[in-house]
Amino acid sequence: MSTVHVLLGLLSRGPRHGYELKRDHDQRLPRAKPIAFGQVYATLGRMQRDGLVEQAQRDRAAGPDRTSYALTDAGRTALDSWLDAIEAPAPYVTSTLLAKVVVALLIDHPERARRYLAAQRAAHAARIRELTRTKTAPDATLGEIVAADYAINHLDADLRWLDTTVGRVADLHREVRQ
Repeated sequence: MSTVHVLLGLLSRGPRHGYELKRDHDQRLPRAKPIAFGQVYATLGRMQRDGLVEQAQRDRAAGPDRTSYALTDAGRTALDSWLDAIEAPAPYVTSTLLAKVVVALLIDHPERARRYLAAQRAAHAARIRELTRTKTAPDATLGEIVAADYAINHLDADLRWLDTTVGRVADLHREVRQ
């Protein structure tokens, strides 16, 4: 996820200060990795330096100064370019799951890889159950439902891979040990 571009998108709705941006991020991107206040302000500083945002207003209401930021024309152009760019499918398999299976087979007996795959399968299944409860809760927002569906589909793909790999552990062990 590009924090810069998400913040640009949030600012496209009008000037906001850092606290509002954090709140909007957490509300609009449920189930995404939370963004820290420090990350918001550091990113805003870089965005201002790069001409993507500008200070819109300074408020002092019963507390510290709050600086609101607004999108610049350059920021709008950067946001539009990012939205129009197609994300390339990942060129490399960088899964920690795959790495653990291969390393377990390199250093140990295939049974260790099978135990890992079974334990990981149980963890994935538990997470799917948790996400299903979240998306079927009576007060679930559409944003939460869409985020849960996204996560569930990715976890389901991992489950299919885990199930397939368990059946291939012995052959993979022979290949890895050569």
